[in-house]
Amino acid sequence: MAGRSGSSTMIVTNTPAKDLAYTNCAYCSPSDLRQFIDPGSNLALALVGDVFVLSIAYPFSFYRDSVSVTRFVPPEDFNIALLTLELEFVKKGNKEEQVDAVHLAQHLRKKFINQVMTAGQRVTFEHQGNGYIFTVSQVAVEGQEKAAIERGLLSSDSYIVFEASNSSGIKIVNQREAASSNIFRHKEFNLQSLGIGGLGNEFADIFRRAFASRVFPPHIGCKACEGNAAIWSSWYWKDSNGSPDWKDVKWKGPKGNFMHNLPFYVTFYIVNGPEVLSKFVGETEKNVRDLFADAEQDQKSRGDQSDLHVIIFDEIDAICKSRGSTRDGTGVHDSIVNQLLTKIDGVEALNNVLLIGMTNRKDLLDEALLRPGRLEVQVEISLPDENGRHQILQIHTNKMKENSFLAPDVNLQELAARTKNYSGAELEGVVKSAVSYALNRQLSLDDLTKKVDEESIKVTMDDFLNALHEVIPAFGASMDDLERCRLNGIVDCGQKHDHIFKRTMLLAEQVKVSRGSPLVTVLLEGPSGSGKSAMAATVGIGSDFPYVKIISAESMIGISEASKCAKIVKVFEDAYKSTLSIIVLDDIERLLEYVAIGPRFSNLISQTLMVLLKRLPPKGKNMLVIGTTSEVTFLESVGICDAFSVTYHVPTLKTEDAKKVLQQLKVFSEDDVDSAAEALNDMPIKRLYMVVEMAAQGESGGSAEAIYAGKETIKISHFYECLQDIVRY
Repeated sequence: MAGRSGSSTMIVTNTPAKDLAYTNCAYCSPSDLRQFIDPGSNLALALVGDVFVLSIAYPFSFYRDSVSVTRFVPPEDFNIALLTLELEFVKKGNKEEQVDAVHLAQHLRKKFINQVMTAGQRVTFEHQGNGYIFTVSQVAVEGQEKAAIERGLLSSDSYIVFEASNSSGIKIVNQREAASSNIFRHKEFNLQSLGIGGLGNEFADIFRRAFASRVFPPHIGCKACEGNAAIWSSWYWKDSNGSPDWKDVKWKGPKGNFMHNLPFYVTFYIVNGPEVLSKFVGETEKNVRDLFADAEQDQKSRGDQSDLHVIIFDEIDAICKSRGSTRDGTGVHDSIVNQLLTKIDGVEALNNVLLIGMTNRKDLLDEALLRPGRLEVQVEISLPDENGRHQILQIHTNKMKENSFLAPDVNLQELAARTKNYSGAELEGVVKSAVSYALNRQLSLDDLTKKVDEESIKVTMDDFLNALHEVIPAFGASMDDLERCRLNGIVDCGQKHDHIFKRTMLLAEQVKVSRGSPLVTVLLEGPSGSGKSAMAATVGIGSDFPYVKIISAESMIGISEASKCAKIVKVFEDAYKSTLSIIVLDDIERLLEYVAIGPRFSNLISQTLMVLLKRLPPKGKNMLVIGTTSEVTFLESVGICDAFSVTYHVPTLKTEDAKKVLQQLKVFSEDDVDSAAEALNDMPIKRLYMVVEMAAQGESGGSAEAIYAGKETIKISHFYECLQDIVRY
């Protein structure tokens, strides 16, 4: 032996006794044993070569070569959560043996406790008179991501999965029963380490409904998920939460690879809905049957010991539309639904299949698929809350932080608070946009071949703030549309306007805190141009609600009556996904296609609005709807006014109100303000702005800049002329 510290070279000889060959230990003299003892744990562990760790006892034996041996100190949190072992006989032949997974796991935990197991390691042992060899296939350590070398310490809580090839002659039984005493001792799934943020509650529901019952042995009669399937109604699942696809979340084979902790084999099939379709008669139905073929064979041959076969349909709405809804003449979509129903819930329904569908359009699916016993577990993946957004941002910036690319001033918690209604994909877009700003500072358009100083690349908080202006959430506030409703800004229009504005803002505050009134509706009615739309837009902007949308007739020009209804419904459906939302129904009479001659209007749109104005949002969601109209008499006649909780009359400007506005605009001399205000009595605010702008141009034009800059004023005579034109026409 060379040296007493660091690496030693030791000579290996044969095992002095046969039974020592079954212990997975290396043996040495008592004097050599001291150098391998870890004072912290009193374990004697040696790193043999660079990979395998053996427990040390005495006398020494095992190999036939000189080997490099180093003391191995186990790190913290080194206990094995899941150990996958492949079994074979020491002496191969035609021998066949049935191995009980429960008894064998107990035997191995007792025999090899506190020993380090490494992926690829082969260990010889004896059990019930037979000599076996197990090869370590997988080692998952509690709370740790997959390491370069998979190894860990076997503990009494480690769960062991056994595998055996068909040619080995070994049949594993009671694999599921072995799990019942172990699975709930492990820590929670570390979703964040898998690249998933903000979905803890959803995964808890999925595990409870779809997987938990398979943890228990079948003989106890807990069959909560037998024959079950799940439909995940998600409007942004694939791209959310940082967003790994299913393929990136360790839900893709091989067996036993689901988040390290599931105590049963899982086989995955990931299918894109449209890929199932075929132009040949009967081929599509065959494709569906083929997906279940392995599960059928597995259940016939192994019964309750069968693996769980998970079939994942991405974009399931592409193939499972409501029967009779398609008019292609082939009936293929109807046949697919019938075929799936037969496999899920037919006479020979399978108990070893979990069917998962993902869709953005749950409304298109056949209702029969959603009944209990079929696609009955329906989980909606909603927008992440602030804590979820913080997790997602952490996931996407971890590598940047590790490589020192993230500046110290970056505050992820503040960014999470600023990104209301951002989906995971949009948060990922924010991070990418911020990185692009940082990289752009290092590039020169004059010389793109110039070497980049990687050490100086830092993504700052300013980069993220710029990215927030560039990446706009699809389910956020329509700030541009709202600002267009108040192009002239907001000025003091007098006591009546101020009173209505404050009352409407109070209603917005009521919605924020209300528990008994999740839906509040208010109608602002008054003459055309009286400032109703500007007031509604200002309430939407000032409320700081995460979801604010405006529905106006100008966004629906040229589309059919039914399409208009669909667009209106979609805005409301999107609003239900946000905790707080405001919808502005601007110029309701125009939305209804109202014509005074007749009168004529769209009854379909009218009925749609009346239903939506009375439909309560889902639990935990609060909504304010603000309507505006210049035809309140018409709305009363069709019953829409009754659908609003409160109605406020927005009046025209009286002389004193007009004077306040003109004083704030500062376009008249003090001597002319009173005269101009008197001339504007009973004038809507929008028309006031129009006549002032016309008069500001001057008789020959070109003086508007000087007037608005305060260098000149509008001549009262020219103002009167413009006012007469406005009134006349």
